[in-house]
Amino acid sequence: MSSTSGDHEPNLPTDTATPAPAKTITLKTADANYFEVEEPVAMEFATVKTFFDDNTETTFGTVIPLPNVLAEPLSLIIQYCKRNLKFRAESAPEDARKAYDADFVKELSNEQLRELILAVNYLDVKNLLDVLNQAVADRIKNKSVEYVRQFFGIENDFTPEEEARLREENAWAFEGVDED
Repeated sequence: MSSTSGDHEPNLPTDTATPAPAKTITLKTADANYFEVEEPVAMEFATVKTFFDDNTETTFGTVIPLPNVLAEPLSLIIQYCKRNLKFRAESAPEDARKAYDADFVKELSNEQLRELILAVNYLDVKNLLDVLNQAVADRIKNKSVEYVRQFFGIENDFTPEEEARLREENAWAFEGVDED
């Protein structure tokens, strides 16, 4: 049966199926916050990936506890991993990635940086751990012993006399140190 121009159905797209929703993984932080994270982002965390590999009966509805990770650092890690995935998908140039890495760590306080390192180390996100460790190295480069102690929260266990003796014996190590 042929149709005339007045009584035919409008052209509908042949593929009207909606895209399947992305699988999400629920993460629970040590401070009892829950994060719904898309599967590709969560799989950037080697710890989460291993959890699924080791627990084959685990479904995507399972809440994965992260006992060594707090909410604030996790939100920054998720942000970083999303951006990193986007860079990979777009085959972004190395310069753009390095610029993003520099901006990412630039605004972090020393405390945030330390907390992030602990969380990233636990989650085993190697590329971000490298970025954060480099940021620490850059921040303590040519700094005084006192600054480094304060940065890492290390208590001085030397008596004033012991420290004076060590400084005298190793004077070369204190040459060219930046002011804190």
